[in-house]
Amino acid sequence: MNTNVKPIPEGYTAITPYLSVINASAAIEFYKKAFGAKEIGRISMPDGSVAHADLEINGARFMLAEENKEWGNLSPQSLGGTASGICLYVENVDEVYFRALREGAKTEGDMEVKDQYYGERSGNVIDPFGHKWMIMTHIKDVSFEEMQQLTNEMFAVNKEA
Repeated sequence: MNTNVKPIPEGYTAITPYLSVINASAAIEFYKKAFGAKEIGRISMPDGSVAHADLEINGARFMLAEENKEWGNLSPQSLGGTASGICLYVENVDEVYFRALREGAKTEGDMEVKDQYYGERSGNVIDPFGHKWMIMTHIKDVSFEEMQQLTNEMFAVNKEA
């Protein structure tokens, strides 16, 4: 083993999202326009499709590739939705949220941008490739204990209604 090589490459963290998409080139362009992503690098297949790409948003890296059913890389579109989401912290949630909508994302349910009791101003979108993004700006420090109390109160009120 080469002891000069870092086990976690420079610029990455221990957990790095990896997205499978249909039309990866278009997804890369969407992430650039909607979220200000920077493309770090791309590997193309002989047919020109994206075998792998690394992108970065606000110092956080993520990877993506073209859906490839033979390799088990299925996109949310093939799966009929996604079971996970990506939390994206930004300085101005309203600006980024509405830019994502202009670029083709859709609001998830009633999760339009609003101040949340747990200290975030946030809104959720589903990107044109089926991935869920929770776009957030931190507006208040709230401890887990406070969040639990507020959650208890919120659901107690809803049960009485």
